[in-house]
Amino acid sequence: MNKITLHDKTFRPFIPNSEIESIIDSVAEKLEADFKNKDEVPVLLCILNGAIMFTASLMKRVTFPLELFSMKLSSYTGTQSTGKVLEVMGITGDVKNRTVIICEDIVDTGTTILALRDMLLAKGAKEVKICTMLLKPQVYDKPLALDYVGKEIPNEFIVGYGLDYNELGRNLKDIYVLDK
Repeated sequence: MNKITLHDKTFRPFIPNSEIESIIDSVAEKLEADFKNKDEVPVLLCILNGAIMFTASLMKRVTFPLELFSMKLSSYTGTQSTGKVLEVMGITGDVKNRTVIICEDIVDTGTTILALRDMLLAKGAKEVKICTMLLKPQVYDKPLALDYVGKEIPNEFIVGYGLDYNELGRNLKDIYVLDK
C-alpha cells in the first residue's frame, strides 16, 4: 500500500483489506448469533453512499433472512461535519413494526446515527439496532449505545472501502488516513 492523492489531499495507508475483512467477519458473527433463530425478518438499512461496501460484504456473511432497504443522509462537507443531518434520499421501504439494523460505515460524533434512530422510530420501527464498521470513540458523545462495532479508530479523517473525500476514494479496497 502506497500513499494516494485525492483532489488536494494526500492519504497514507491505515487499515489493509485483510484487516477490514476480519472486522466484517466479527460483526457478521455477532449479527448471526442475534438473528439466526428469530422468527421475524429484520431490515438491513444501508446508509448511502458510504456503507455500500460494508453492507454488501456483511450481507454475504450472514445466513438469516433479511430485507435490504437504503437511504441517503448527508452531514459532511469536505473533511468536516456540518453538525446538521440532511435526508438526501428517503428510506426505500416501510419500517413500521419492524426491527431495523442500521448499517453505517463510520460513526464519529453520533449526530447522524441519533437523528436516524429517531427518524426510524417516528416511522414506526419496533426496534433499531446500530451496526457500524468503524467508531471514533474520542468524539462519540451521545448516550446511545451502539449494538455492533467492528473497530474503534482515532479521530482522523479516512477514505476507502466506501468512505470518501468529496466523493473520491470510495472504491479503494484498503482504508487510508489523511497524511498531515
